[in-house]
Amino acid sequence: MTIPSMQPPLVTPQPARHPQPTVKATALAHLIFERPDLDLAERFLVDFGLRVARRDADNLYMRGTGSAAYCYQVRRAEKTRFVGLGLALACRADLETIARLPGASAIQPNQAPGGGEKVCLTDPSGFVVEVVFGQAPAEVIPHRPALPLNQVDSHARINGTQRPPITPPEVIRLGHVVLEVADFQATCAWYTRHFGLIPSDVQVLPDGSPAVAFMRLDLGNEPADHHTLAMAQGFMATYSHSAYEVVDADAVGVGQRILQERGWKHAWGIGRHILGSQIFDYWQDPWGDKHEHYCDGDLFTSERPTGLHSVSPEAMAQWGQRMPKSFTKPVLNLTNLRLLLRNLRRSPDLTWRKLVMLARLFG
Repeated sequence: MTIPSMQPPLVTPQPARHPQPTVKATALAHLIFERPDLDLAERFLVDFGLRVARRDADNLYMRGTGSAAYCYQVRRAEKTRFVGLGLALACRADLETIARLPGASAIQPNQAPGGGEKVCLTDPSGFVVEVVFGQAPAEVIPHRPALPLNQVDSHARINGTQRPPITPPEVIRLGHVVLEVADFQATCAWYTRHFGLIPSDVQVLPDGSPAVAFMRLDLGNEPADHHTLAMAQGFMATYSHSAYEVVDADAVGVGQRILQERGWKHAWGIGRHILGSQIFDYWQDPWGDKHEHYCDGDLFTSERPTGLHSVSPEAMAQWGQRMPKSFTKPVLNLTNLRLLLRNLRRSPDLTWRKLVMLARLFG
């Protein structure tokens, strides 16, 4: 529900589009994870609906059916972690501009599928950002068409039946990634300033401070996903979930059946989001990281203004299962408790009062 105008003024500046961004990213290219077991990672991702693009002794690259050469990299490592993300640019001049930013690497060949060139950065929360240009597209893999639906006022299917295949759903592309950060303002501002991301909707706490920013690409008059990158206020920098588009709601439903039958752990769904409107279903990989199937997401052009809304569990879905408390419950081990105390001392965005508000809303 949109916050009424009589609300008190915001105590923290909202994420906002930058009037002159350094460059404008054109796509979320890929995600990077580290895992101790590539075989187990591949088994989950194949059951989820991704396909192997390339694999060697230390790297697994997965793709969808679309033209992206890959959208998901798994590096072999002793410990599991989310490393970062890749953003694509439209021209080499933009890559040269990014290479001049403080802390940026030099332009280097991209050794991943599709080739091209890249520049590596680190955002204010410590996530790696690989900025890529010139990747060669992969050959598109045909996917089944969306099922025609017989509506009350229109009948698209006469003398026909619906029999979607009971196989892992065909993931078409990577849609978005959601991150939790302690330094909310600085991290949001870094992406809007340097990559032109536009806040589509911002959810705020009862005191008016921002809790979640859903940010989209600025593609001008070309429609862009409601969010490509979302940031949530947390007590440390961590991965929340990533989302992958499938062709229709039947693919979401079949995906749930397949993943249940193959023993994977369900996180939340099926339902329809309020902000973004996606029909969704969330699953955990073998290390507990959440992966979302979705279809029917909102598309905005650059002219759409930012929306402002209250944050609450009820604001997460229009219908379906209410968001379980386990979905946002942090892991409170010794390492994370130390991060909590450290970030409370140093982050301007994190206070005990804000943590109490978040705990009351989602605890």
